Amino acid sequence: MTGLRKNELRINAARLQNHIGALARFGFNEATGGLDRTTFTASELAAREWLEQELFRLQLEVRVDEAANIWARRNGAADILPVIAFGSHIDTVPNGGKYDGALGVLLALEIMSVLADNHVVTRHPLELVSFSAEEPNPFGLSTFGSRAVSGKLSREDLSGVRNEQGQLLTDALRLAGGDPGHFERARRSPEELGAFLEVHIEQGKRLLDRAVPVGIVTAITGIYREEITVTGEANHAGTTLMADRKDALMGASEMMLAFEAVCREHPAEEVVGTVGRIKNEPNAANIIPERVVFHLEARGEQHSQIGEVMESWGRQAVSIAERRGLRLNRRLILDQPPQPMDPLLITSFTEQAGRLGIQSLTLGSMAGHDATHMAALTRAGMLFVPSLGGKSHCPEEESRIEDIEQAGNVLLQTILALDGQLSL
Repeated sequence: MTGLRKNELRINAARLQNHIGALARFGFNEATGGLDRTTFTASELAAREWLEQELFRLQLEVRVDEAANIWARRNGAADILPVIAFGSHIDTVPNGGKYDGALGVLLALEIMSVLADNHVVTRHPLELVSFSAEEPNPFGLSTFGSRAVSGKLSREDLSGVRNEQGQLLTDALRLAGGDPGHFERARRSPEELGAFLEVHIEQGKRLLDRAVPVGIVTAITGIYREEITVTGEANHAGTTLMADRKDALMGASEMMLAFEAVCREHPAEEVVGTVGRIKNEPNAANIIPERVVFHLEARGEQHSQIGEVMESWGRQAVSIAERRGLRLNRRLILDQPPQPMDPLLITSFTEQAGRLGIQSLTLGSMAGHDATHMAALTRAGMLFVPSLGGKSHCPEEESRIEDIEQAGNVLLQTILALDGQLSL
């Protein structure tokens, strides 16, 4: 090791900025200024190759697992100790930004570079990971790589899955270096891993509004979705008096507004609700709507918060249906509970931020992340970086390098602290 002590090591912000720009070339859309680097496309495969070359330059042990996740290992002095892993993903949504996911991978690359520059020897082996297909994608399987690693996705889940062009997921997976025939081998055991750490942009404005550079995530939001069907009676739009109508669309609209009101009135700031998909039948200008189907989603840091929202809304929805003479049917689509982050990692992040003189804020994640699934295997923790304007999943997505540098230094020093604290 060089003359610097471990607790004096810092990331190289200029090098990191260059890497952010280099990776952003892959999938760049000149017309919009955004990135089109969706899962297993040509641009994403090229980005993978670039990342692997950077990892090889650091003389790391690079491998692609059966789910096409990229792993890069730096051996420790006591290789029998469990791995401290860190990273995120490099795929984007269509016309997305250059920070979402990619920042976590590039910070992991920067930390590996700092350790190499300073000839640091850690006790634990360290592994960078770039997970496959975190974002919603044409194959309909998001958080693909982390679900495979945590054993939540099986070979059967891949069978027959195609994108809109008819390409089989299994074929696309092979092109990325995966192995659908032995897909379950991507799973890691809890004994292998000592911790997983992920840095991500916040994708909101809480840090920005408070002028705080680093967020320490306490829990990743729960996501609850229902398909709601409201059935009334179709009839002539001109000859049916208002008193005689059983209008499914008007009833559904009232239910949607009631849902918004319940979410707005909840005391927890991080409770949010969305109606994001609506189908109206028969959807004609001169016919009273007979049937409306819509998807309703609630998110919250605690499962009880989601339960409170759905219970309150459910009572109102029944009342609206009865008053309007409509039939109401609810079908559960998803009930993903909130995932708390590990208390030890939260404490370590907080201590290292304090030692570095960096202001931090504890907050819940209002979006899902790979860390949700890694928490089923090992201690998991997340850091957030402020998003300018709260924007994400768009070309305008941006975070300041000054904030990124501070989060990167907290991550680096937390990894080194954990290396000394964790044992078998």
